[in-house]
Amino acid sequence: MSNEQQKRLIVEGKLADSERMKQDSNYLRGTIKDDLKNGLTGGFEGDNFLLIRFHGMYQQDDRDIRAERAEQKLEPRHAMMLRCRLPGGIITPKQWLDIDKFATEHTLYGSIRITNRQTFQFHGILKGDVKPAHQMLNHVGLDALATANDVNRNVLCTSNPVQSELHQQAYEWAKKISEHLLPKTSAYAEIWLDKEKIVTTDEEPILGQTYLPRKFKTSVVIPPLNDVDLHANDMNFVAIEQNGELIGFNVLVGGGLAMTHGDTATFPRLASEFGFIPLDQTLAIAEAIVTTQRDWGNRTNRKNAKTKYTLERVGVDTFKAEVERRSGVVFEPIRPYHFTERGDKIGWLKGIDDRWHLTLFVENGRLIDLADKPLKTGVAEIARIHQGDFRLTANQNLIVAGVPESEKEAIEAIAKAHGLMSETITPQRENSMACVSFPTCPLAMAEAERFLPEFVTHIEKIMASHQVADEHIVLRVTGCPNGCGRAMLAEVGLVGKAVDRYNLHLGGNRIGTRIPRMYRENISSAEILSILDELIGRWAKERLSQESFGDYLIRADVVKPVINSAVDFYEVQEAV
Repeated sequence: MSNEQQKRLIVEGKLADSERMKQDSNYLRGTIKDDLKNGLTGGFEGDNFLLIRFHGMYQQDDRDIRAERAEQKLEPRHAMMLRCRLPGGIITPKQWLDIDKFATEHTLYGSIRITNRQTFQFHGILKGDVKPAHQMLNHVGLDALATANDVNRNVLCTSNPVQSELHQQAYEWAKKISEHLLPKTSAYAEIWLDKEKIVTTDEEPILGQTYLPRKFKTSVVIPPLNDVDLHANDMNFVAIEQNGELIGFNVLVGGGLAMTHGDTATFPRLASEFGFIPLDQTLAIAEAIVTTQRDWGNRTNRKNAKTKYTLERVGVDTFKAEVERRSGVVFEPIRPYHFTERGDKIGWLKGIDDRWHLTLFVENGRLIDLADKPLKTGVAEIARIHQGDFRLTANQNLIVAGVPESEKEAIEAIAKAHGLMSETITPQRENSMACVSFPTCPLAMAEAERFLPEFVTHIEKIMASHQVADEHIVLRVTGCPNGCGRAMLAEVGLVGKAVDRYNLHLGGNRIGTRIPRMYRENISSAEILSILDELIGRWAKERLSQESFGDYLIRADVVKPVINSAVDFYEVQEAV
C-alpha cells in the first residue's frame, strides 16, 4: 500500500486510528517536546500517549491506588515504564552500575526488571525523570529506541554460555539485524538527547512513514536450546553451524502468541519454515520479510495486524515468494535442526574457552532489595568486581559470563550472601514464569507476577506428594491474553480473565514447539490446583520413561494436540 493510498484511507476513516496517529506524528516527533513542559499532568496527552511507545516507554499508573486517588479527585499517579534496547541481552558491569543507580534514585519502586524479551526495564519513572533516563542510557552507550509499538523490537539471541565462539557469531548477527531495522528518524535524538535535526527530509526506507501495522519480534536461536521461544516471534533465524562455525540460518516466520478473549479470529500461531539462507543474505531477507509485512499487514484491525495473520490470509507460499522477489534470494531447503530443551541452566557452567558462567535464577526477573534477599544490591556488588559481562536471558534470569577461575569464589560468595543463589530453589520454580500484570500493567485482568511465587509453592507440594519433586513442568502465567508471559508455549498455561479467574491451557511441550489447548475456562486458582493435583498424580503413575507432563497429557488423551491453531485452537474437547 502506497503512502498516498494510506492517506486517502485515513481521511475516509477506513484505517485504524493508530495509522492516523503515525501519519500525523512527523516521523515520531509529535508534540512530545511540548508535553514534557506541561506540569499540570503527570502523563502524556493525546497522540503522545501512544507515540512515546516508539521511544521505548509505556505510560502506566499504580492500579492499587487508582480508586483511592479518584476519591480524592486526583488523576491517577502516572509514571512511565521504560524498556532498554539490548540485542542479545549483553551488558557490561559498568553499564549495569549506572542503571542500578538510576533505578535507586529515580524510580518509584527502586527495582530493575529483567524481561523475557532479554532486556531490562524500569518501572515507575515520573515524567520529570523521563528525559534524564534516556540521557543516562545514552551516556553508557545504550538507548530505548524501538522497544515498543509498531517496529521491530529488541532482537533476542540464545544466551548459550558454553559454545562461546558460536554464541559470539550469532550475537553479532542479532546486533546487525537490530541496527538494520531501526527507525531512521532522528526524533529520538532530538527529543531526548537535545540533538539538532541535520537532514531536512525524513525517510524510513524499511519501516515506511507509518511504520509497521503492528509490533514485530525477532529472534536468533542456537539449537538445541530454544531458550528464546522462537515460536513467539514474527521472524526467527535458527543458527546452522558446521565445524563450530556459523554458516547460515534457517528462517521461520509468523509466530506469535497474543489473542483476544471471545474473538475466535485471534489465536496463537507457531512460526512457519521458509528455508535456509547463507550468512551474507541475512539482512536482505530480514528487510524483505519486514517490508512485506509492512505492505501486506492489516491496517484496519489491529487485532489481526500481526505477521501471523498476514500469513494465514495470503498463504505461506505467497508470502515466501514475495520475500524472495524483494530480496533477490531464493530459500534453500531447511537444514536439519532439533531442540532438546529451552530453560536456563541455573548455576555454574564451564565454557569451551575455559571461562566460567554463573546463571542466577531471578524469580519473575524482578531485582529488588527485600528484607531477607537484597537481590539488586547483590548484582551491583558482583558488577563492581566482575571483569566479564552480564547476559540477560529470555527466561528472566541473569548470567554472570566470562568468569576466570580466580574470580569464581568471590562472585559465588556475594551471590549466596544476597539470596541470588540457593540450594532450595526447585526445578519447578526455575521453569515457571509470569508477566508483570498488576499493579502497573493497564491491560491486566488477573494477577501474574505477584501470584506466581505462592502458586508455585502449591505446585511444589503437589509434585512432592506424588514423588516427582525433582521433575518440572513448564508453567507460565499471564495476566491477560496478550501473551507477554508466553503461556501459549507452556505445558501448563494460565491466562487471566478476572480477579483470581484464569483459562487453563494444557498440553504444550518442554521444548516450546506445541501450543497448549484450553482445558477449562474462567476458573479459580483453587480449582486449577485441584485439577493439576489429579493430573500430576496420573502422570506420576502412568508416564513412560522420561515422558514430560505435556506429552503425557496428549498421549493419555486428556487434551488433543493443537495441530493448526487457525483451524482447531478453539475446538472444544470434553475433559477426560
